[in-house]
Amino acid sequence: MRSRSAALVLSLALSLGGSASPSEADGTWEWPVRGARSIVAPFRAPAHEYGSGHRGMDVAVGASPDVIAPAPGVVAFSGTVVDRPLITIDHGGGRVSTWEPVSSALSPGDAVAAGDLIGTVAAGGHTARGALHVGVRLDGRYVNPLPLFGEVPRAVLLPCCEG
Repeated sequence: MRSRSAALVLSLALSLGGSASPSEADGTWEWPVRGARSIVAPFRAPAHEYGSGHRGMDVAVGASPDVIAPAPGVVAFSGTVVDRPLITIDHGGGRVSTWEPVSSALSPGDAVAAGDLIGTVAAGGHTARGALHVGVRLDGRYVNPLPLFGEVPRAVLLPCCEG
């Protein structure tokens, strides 16, 4: 029975975005848009590296289209990919965030502080109009960004065993 419980806990941890370190869940990041915190589409971890899922979360944008840096970092990319503008920030320690669709005047190499304006929500990509996609990678692997903002994702219990 213990191995079944351990398997369930491991499955739950993986569904929440993989191995969580204390710094991932410390809740030090600032919410990226002004207004109420509302998640339009949650993070859904893929079953494997190339599996389907939602490698980030989409948040509702209020009256202001401004997007702010949640934490200090350096702009790694700012431009258009396929049909949407985006900006990527390297926060150090293996943590990189991507924001889309976001039009930005910043350039790679620009330093940003927590709370700095990094751009405005635009159109394009998979997000609904009026939503912002927030993606975070830790050491190259996508993780659930929600704990970084001091939020704890709702646990979803899955069936674990037969018989």
